[in-house]
Order: sequence, then C-alpha cells, then structure tokens
Amino acid sequence: MKHLLSAADLSRDMAGQILETAGAMHDVQNREVKKLPALRGRTVVNLFFEDSTRTRSSFEIAGKWLSADVINVSAKGSSVSKGESLHDTVLTVAAMGVDGLVIRHMRSGAPLQVSQWVDCMVVNAGDGTHEHPTQALLDAYTMQAQLGTLEGKHVVIVGDLTHSRVVRSNLILLKTLGAHVTLVAPPTLMPSGIAAWAGADGFETSYDLDAVLPHADAVMMLRVQRERMSGGYFPTPREYTVGYGLTRDRLGLLPAHAVICHPGPMNRGLEISPDAADEARSKVLDQVSAGVAVRMSVLYHLLASNEGAGA
Repeated sequence: MKHLLSAADLSRDMAGQILETAGAMHDVQNREVKKLPALRGRTVVNLFFEDSTRTRSSFEIAGKWLSADVINVSAKGSSVSKGESLHDTVLTVAAMGVDGLVIRHMRSGAPLQVSQWVDCMVVNAGDGTHEHPTQALLDAYTMQAQLGTLEGKHVVIVGDLTHSRVVRSNLILLKTLGAHVTLVAPPTLMPSGIAAWAGADGFETSYDLDAVLPHADAVMMLRVQRERMSGGYFPTPREYTVGYGLTRDRLGLLPAHAVICHPGPMNRGLEISPDAADEARSKVLDQVSAGVAVRMSVLYHLLASNEGAGA
C-alpha cells in the first residue's frame, strides 16, 4: 500500500496491523521523551486547503514524534491564495523531494488526483463530503479499545449524514472489521439513494433514534455541518435536538457498556448534550488521543520502508 486515500484501501489484515501498531504508538504519549527514530530523514508536508485543528495538529505531532521533518502549508497565505492551481502547488512541493503529502481539500477526489501527479506517498486527511479514512481508523481504535472487538458489534451513527465524509469512511471500515451499522437521521439529512446503498453494503437506516439506542454497542454523534447547508434541513435547532440529539434523557436508553463517540468539533446542546459529552461512557477525548497514535501508525506503515507497508 503506497497511499491511504480511502478506507476501501484497507483490507481487514492491513486495518488490523495499523490498529495494532497504533496501540504500541499510543504508549509513546505516556513517555517523558515522546520520540521514535522510525522516520528520521523523512519529510512530510501537511497541505491543508480547509481549516482544521484536530486533524492537522495530530498529523503534525504524529510525524514529529516519529522524528520526521514536518512542514505545514495552508491555503491562506500560500500561492493558492494568489491563484495558483492545486496541480502546480502540489508539483512544486513534490519537486522539493518530500517523502509524503497529507492533504485536506474541499473537493471530493482531490487526494486521489494528487496521487496520480506525484511519486511520493499521499494520505487523504479529508476530501469534501467524500472520505476521511484516518478518522475512521481512530474511531475504530477507540471503540475497539472499549469493546474488545468490533466483530458482531452494533454501531449507530447519528446526524448529518448528507454532508459527512466521516460516515462514508466509517461505513467501509466498520464493515471490514465485522461490525453491524445503523444510520439514523431525519429524512432531509439522509443521503440521496440511501436505500440502494444500504442494500448493497449491508447496513440499516432508521428515522427513530429512540428505537435504535437500546440495541447499540456504540453510538457516534455527527456534527451538524451548518456551514455546508444552503437550505432548511430542519425547522429549528431545538426541533433537531428533540428528535435526534443525544440528550440527558436518551442516555438512559443506552446500554451500560455502550460507547459514546463524536468526531468533533461538537455542537454542545445541538447534536449532543453536555451531559452526554462529559459522562463516563463518552470517549471523545480518547478519540483525540487515539488520533495521534493512529496517524503515527499510518505514517509508519507507509513510510518506514521504501516499499511501504503491505508491499
């Protein structure tokens, strides 16, 4: 495997290797000196054409803790803001002899296109409403750490499915790891063609969150992406919360062992209540911590040898 562009790039064996290595990488966070020499002499450039805090920071920390040289480039203040094309920007950066590009872009498919232009490693850090494979990996790592295995477990993903790249990567990876998934959202936030998609990929859909929660091993609340909404997807924020928010009352519907996740950033009081975000079953901060470990593992498997992991 030379690139990580989609969760579909990961076989069950490869996903297992990445998650297992992430477990070892997680231990580095508890050391006084958080450094491994695995990527010494390698250079990774984070090209972020969309704003991000968690993803960019965790990729930067991951690269540095593996002893790589990490450079951050954002669209603001770069040649892109002066009118340079993505093609020219990427080729210019690649011509400097870098070993890897981590790319976040507002257009779906941009990382795939970039991988066809350059010879170095490319990691998709989120492209439009398409995919976010390392987010799916860290979500799986977090849930697996609490549940022991994802084989046969029931994962419920709730919220703004239409605009989410997280849900697409999670559907692919969770199926690969043997989990059963139910998507829950109001009709206006269910993706177009969801019935055919569900039939082909073997997941379920529901408009009734209260009916699904008692059978969940894990529930993932997705952020309502109001910045991507050009119309009225629901009448009022209050009505959305009443129908699809993880409220204090709904916590009682969840089994005691169930895990609460959120890819962040959270809209507290909209899709998730402060009670749910801060209670013991919430693993939101664990996801942030896992993000560094998982991205260390991804960079290690892709760059630790000339051939790349899985070659």
